[in-house]
Amino acid sequence: MTGRGQGDNAAPVEHLVDDAHPPLRRGWTTGACATAAAKAAWLALRNGVFPDPVSITLPRGEQPEFALAEHALLPDGGAMAAVVKDAGDDPDVTHGALVRVVVRRLPPGSGLVFAAGEGVGTVTLPGLPLPVGEPAINPGPRDMIRQALGKVDAQVEIGIPDGERIAARTMNPRLGILGGLSILGTTGVVVPYSCSAWIHSIHRGVDVARAVGLEHVAGATGSTSEAAIRALDALPEQALIDMGDFVGGMLKYIRAHPVPRVTVAGGLAKITKLAQGRLDLHSRRGGVELVALAELARGAGGSAALGMRIEAANTALEAFTLAAGEGVALPEAVADRARCVAQAVVEGSGVAVDVALFGRDGALLARAG
Repeated sequence: MTGRGQGDNAAPVEHLVDDAHPPLRRGWTTGACATAAAKAAWLALRNGVFPDPVSITLPRGEQPEFALAEHALLPDGGAMAAVVKDAGDDPDVTHGALVRVVVRRLPPGSGLVFAAGEGVGTVTLPGLPLPVGEPAINPGPRDMIRQALGKVDAQVEIGIPDGERIAARTMNPRLGILGGLSILGTTGVVVPYSCSAWIHSIHRGVDVARAVGLEHVAGATGSTSEAAIRALDALPEQALIDMGDFVGGMLKYIRAHPVPRVTVAGGLAKITKLAQGRLDLHSRRGGVELVALAELARGAGGSAALGMRIEAANTALEAFTLAAGEGVALPEAVADRARCVAQAVVEGSGVAVDVALFGRDGALLARAG
């Protein structure tokens, strides 16, 4: 429900570990930080002393300690504690953010109530794991806080100063989470470069699209192709899925949570990788296979000489330029092959897939399906 890098639901990416590439440092989710701050504030309400550092137990049994950046007993009878989020070596938009929690006692029988403070968003659209009107504090962090505090009658208000500005860099506005960030984390741990928040946002984007009744969604590899497909098909905001390189992650989720139609939109290199059977389009998984591209060009009527020139090309763009010079419809061949790969992922789900291939200027080069 928030920006890329904040979350912990996806499998970690493999990293080189040697003298030149030491293991990357893990960090803590906003949910873990909020839990630590909430526990410190609650203990201070009980005995007047803030534990610093404060330890918590995460769902998998880890027991990290968190230093308090702020703490105070408030004039209204509440207690406030804050923790600075450390995302480790992950490029997390919330790294360094202050997670501030205010805990106030409630009348007996009230239970534990959650509230959004400054910079934490509110859910305004259906399809998310929280009802409309609820503060964007995910079920995982809520459970961690309940475990840390026990059975208490209290309000836990979580805020992230400057969170509304940070949230503009995330998928929250598109998902209907307005006013700030989400409090996330199922395990409490941020795995560097796991891209879990991005995958999480893809899933929640599909959920929201389904909940508001959309029959056509489009996953784009980047901002240019997203703007192009939105204009081409006159799609509303909630139909746009920022899938980035994770076309496989999007399609597999849609297979389990079907919509009638999905468009995969992207540029030359990314869609060519999809045509070559790759469902993760990141450069770390390899570049365009020019030999395979040459084979497609020959299959589209290109000469043997053209195939050899494409195999020797420096980039995918050069390969497409060579094909165009010989009048070979290579974009159409790539889009058609990419559609076959994508359609196979959702086979049996009733989902119709089409592929739109765009140039760097956003011009439509080919469409299949």
